[in-house]
Amino acid sequence: MIDDVDEDPEIAVGADAFTQSGAGLEIAVVGGGAVGATAAYDLARKGADVTLYDRGQIAGGSSGRAAGVCYDAFADPLDAEIGGDAIERFRVLSGDETFPFVECPYVWFAQAGDADRAEAIRGQVERMQENGTVALEADDDALADRFDALETDDVAAAGIAGAAGYTDPAKYTACLAAAADGAGATLAPDTPVEVRYDPPRVVRTEPRSAGESEREREVDAVVVAAGAHTKRVLADAGVSIAMKPYRVQALVADCDLSEPMWYDATENYYVRPHPDGLLAGDGTERVEADPDEYDRNADPGFADDLLGRVRGRLPDASVELERAWAGLCTATPDRDPLVGEVRDGLYVATGFHGHGFMRAPAIGQRLAEDVLGEDGIDAFDPTRFDGDEAFEVVDGMSIEAETER
Repeated sequence: MIDDVDEDPEIAVGADAFTQSGAGLEIAVVGGGAVGATAAYDLARKGADVTLYDRGQIAGGSSGRAAGVCYDAFADPLDAEIGGDAIERFRVLSGDETFPFVECPYVWFAQAGDADRAEAIRGQVERMQENGTVALEADDDALADRFDALETDDVAAAGIAGAAGYTDPAKYTACLAAAADGAGATLAPDTPVEVRYDPPRVVRTEPRSAGESEREREVDAVVVAAGAHTKRVLADAGVSIAMKPYRVQALVADCDLSEPMWYDATENYYVRPHPDGLLAGDGTERVEADPDEYDRNADPGFADDLLGRVRGRLPDASVELERAWAGLCTATPDRDPLVGEVRDGLYVATGFHGHGFMRAPAIGQRLAEDVLGEDGIDAFDPTRFDGDEAFEVVDGMSIEAETER
């Protein structure tokens, strides 16, 4: 449990001033995923009167189905900064009584014959090094020397990130929600609300208990971090955003794997160690999904196909399927998220292209600062779009997504 401000090494210096910057403000956070729970925690510890609403359970949506891969391996300086800040907060807040954060190297590579992606990886590593991000270029022999369980004979170019690890997304989210509660926030799971605007307010669609009469609450600010439902939540307030949910798939397999995490840019799948063995994912559907009606089960053949590729990369390991599922990510026209004030007193955080959980500690903190009149993230300003843009869904983890920025 994260006890209080004075116990948090991040904010021990100047804690008294820090906790008062939100005093007197009433804020509703809609969405009990990783970003919403983090924002609620940071707002509450700054003195704001915060209520964290979710239509279901905390971490019951996309955060509970996230992969939990965390790294700062981005060539773009802002992405690398946010990734690095998030990893540092994961490290600081994790522990035996909170949630695990396991340090683990992250490797990304292109196969022989994939010259364009191989060259892109070399360029990425060079840019990372120029920007101060700890990253190394490696060839097949260097990878084999460091990770002897990994088949590397077909690797043309690879990068290795120095700041990386993995954690349990549901445990992180539950921990931050509990910490928000400990800092004075009110948790309201199983409380569906609609957002209204001018003035910003939330309206409960169902009474929480028999005889309860107050169903509408006007607040100083509403933060909508409802994952794939964010677009619909904001539509109730008459606000349109340029975001599309899309379906992705993952699995857990029984396997003895301690390191590394990896991303095969040629075949477009990722793997990380997991308490039950390993977690692997791909299966991106490049079409807009219905966040209420999408199929939460993995497609037939998904697991067999992906496990075949994983077994080829771990030739000496036994890899047997435990479970598979589908979840949702969110896309924007330019692959950058929408984070910040979309109308006066109305804030949004969505469109992370699969990188939302790994950025949650840093995004939640910056979003809270923005709500309280401090610095936001100009590059992620949601008003850069009109909200009615036509665009195609693309996989945010691809090498092309990084190199085309």
